[in-house]
Amino acid sequence: FLPVQLITKKFFIILKILIIFFTTNNLYSSENQFDDYGIIALMYHRFEENKYPSTNIRMTDFEAHIEMINDQNIKFINPNKFIEELKDNKSTRKVLLTIDDGFLSFYNNAWPLLKKKEIPFILFVSTREVGKKGYMSWDQIKEVSREKFTHIGNHSHTHGYLIDETPDTIKDDLIKSKEIFKKNLGKNSPFFSYPFGEYSNKLKEIVIDLNFNYAFGQHSGVIDETKNFFEFPRFPINEKYGKLDRFKTLLKTLPLKYQKILPEEKYINDTTNPPKVSVKFFKDLYQIELINCFSNEEDKWRKSKTEIVNNTLKVKLGGKFTTERGRINCSLQEKNGFYRWLGMQFVVAEK
Repeated sequence: FLPVQLITKKFFIILKILIIFFTTNNLYSSENQFDDYGIIALMYHRFEENKYPSTNIRMTDFEAHIEMINDQNIKFINPNKFIEELKDNKSTRKVLLTIDDGFLSFYNNAWPLLKKKEIPFILFVSTREVGKKGYMSWDQIKEVSREKFTHIGNHSHTHGYLIDETPDTIKDDLIKSKEIFKKNLGKNSPFFSYPFGEYSNKLKEIVIDLNFNYAFGQHSGVIDETKNFFEFPRFPINEKYGKLDRFKTLLKTLPLKYQKILPEEKYINDTTNPPKVSVKFFKDLYQIELINCFSNEEDKWRKSKTEIVNNTLKVKLGGKFTTERGRINCSLQEKNGFYRWLGMQFVVAEK
């Protein structure tokens, strides 16, 4: 009897250990529970140019970002395989690294690290600035472009406020940049980055007409196949928004998929400011009623009043956007610390 009792006791002890093991293991593997993680696009500018904190990242922080991404088994995607990564292996966590403007500080500080580790990225270049003080030369850009894990994207010619210009001026600017790309790199890029992240329907149409395939703004959010290919979001990273606690949270964002956002025109004026914003979601969005939105109308960040009717979220702004760019960020908490995230940016027209 005693041996049987001991065996029974041992059995339950072993069973308990197994339950604890599988429960703990499930906690560690719980990050693989979402059908589509989307692609988190990160946007950097300057590296170790500490007198420009709004566009700079310190290299110690940048190195920590790279380490954190690797530690969480998040994949750096190769921009040369962008469409495949967007459509396939959606249950894999992914990051797209982008760098705007082609500052010399990128070449001197970040490029050696990225080259050594063969970390993929897009370097967006404004052709007028190439070779000027503080910017990379064409020889340096060509050196970067020769690697299989890199891509040089188009960031216009002048990096001006194109959104305020006439269609002819915009078109001339982008055509000139494409001609310079062709002359120096032997080809053009399918990727475009809007200067200052600003776009209008007019600007988007020109970008499409000039045979770009994708365009990026500077509104926060996660890329997925339902997003407009000419309004891709990116998380801007700088000294303030590159702090490690925030960056860790950013890496746990998920796409907040939608069918349509109104108004379609993100370039607003006195008669359309504040915009009447609505987001029509897909019917299977879980716990849609728990969405929270924040906006910066009247230059004050506040929680927005919202209403949900027939799977459509209406954001009721309390006043006009008074700065050059108006922003709305909406999030929906998921399990295990993840958040679905959707950002919108409006540009206020000059009077």
